[in-house]
Amino acid sequence: MTAEEKLILTELRRIADALSRIKPIAEPPVDLNSADAFIWSAETQRLKPVATVNHVALKLLQGIDHVRDILRANTERFAGGAAANNALLWGARGMGKSSLIKAVHAEVNEKNARRLVLVEIHREDVATLPALLEQLAASKRRFILFCDDLSFDKDDTSYKALKAILEGGIA
Repeated sequence: MTAEEKLILTELRRIADALSRIKPIAEPPVDLNSADAFIWSAETQRLKPVATVNHVALKLLQGIDHVRDILRANTERFAGGAAANNALLWGARGMGKSSLIKAVHAEVNEKNARRLVLVEIHREDVATLPALLEQLAASKRRFILFCDDLSFDKDDTSYKALKAILEGGIA
């Protein structure tokens, strides 16, 4: 290779690197069959698979039988393809709301051949729900969107994205 060819090759590599930094090569979409749970990253607009969901057995959760039974029945209907209701659990910190969601997901999923996928979205990322739903739309699996510690301040308008999703749009 001549000196001139080496110089041209060096320049081409430099240009290619600069272009990659401007517009990185798009990663392929995440395989939604690769896990039973994901965490949504609003920053990268990607789902990160969770190998094992940290949960306790549903039978170990005590004193919440009525709520447990309603949530489990609703989730079983949803996993089976029937209509189901959105669920909002509220109460003081440490009451077991998150534990209940994860336990119901695990139990219902065991009975329904991994049909349900638990997707965690952080409260500050609620405004990116439309982008998340767009990625989930192609899958035949059913998705539970899990937002822990959801709260809004008086002047916070990010709830509007959640409200639009819950009320339903044309998509």
